[in-house]
Amino acid sequence: MDLPLLAYKPTTQNHRVASFGIADQNEDTPYIYRLEDATSYAEIREVIWACYRQVFSEHATLAFNRQVTLESQLVNRVITVRDFIRGLAKSERFYNTVVAVNNNYRLVDVCLRRFLGRSAYNEEEKIAWSIKIGTLGFYGFVDALLDSEEYTNAFGDFTVPYQRKRMEGRPFNLVTPRYGFEYRDKVGTTTTDWRFTLEKFYDRKFQERRLPEGDPRKYRDLAAAIAPKARYAQQLRAADIDYLAKVPRRR
Repeated sequence: MDLPLLAYKPTTQNHRVASFGIADQNEDTPYIYRLEDATSYAEIREVIWACYRQVFSEHATLAFNRQVTLESQLVNRVITVRDFIRGLAKSERFYNTVVAVNNNYRLVDVCLRRFLGRSAYNEEEKIAWSIKIGTLGFYGFVDALLDSEEYTNAFGDFTVPYQRKRMEGRPFNLVTPRYGFEYRDKVGTTTTDWRFTLEKFYDRKFQERRLPEGDPRKYRDLAAAIAPKARYAQQLRAADIDYLAKVPRRR
């Protein structure tokens, strides 16, 4: 059953502040690529590369990331920019490099940055969209984002998504998707970086997380919290026992 998106409130004002126009522009202000402004083949190629940069977070598009069929359809204007972004998001390359190596909460934040041009408002929004991933799957989540009212109002069908409004750290879609702590543990980064080596000695939480299942040390705090009362056997010396009195006698 398709669950409705949970309500959440933005906790930052920067996402909702209108631009000051020229006074708000600087060298980091993103160039807006629109398909309707492209009048030549070279300009259409620039729109395509902008889509790759936004979705795959790369300044140099790699050959194995290219989706030639989608490119041909966009060049011939068979599909819109929104459909091209949707196809890139649902490609096998995007799934292997972004989806498969992240948990749902980090995946939501990465996708919001790349598809809606902003980071997640708060943890409530991450939880709301992660529920969508759990109920609709990742492809359904992509459709929900690209067909949302926010995407339509911000980019429409012919504009490449870009970082919006007055926010620091541009471009922030260039985030490394495979450096959550889960992925670091999986690939062994925590065993080769000296910072994580020091963490093993000084961070108790890290040590407990690395303990294998069934290790008694994981239940050390639980056992200490029970605080059972000690019960000792009765102290009795052998010299104090009257053995003759214990032997039954016949009468």
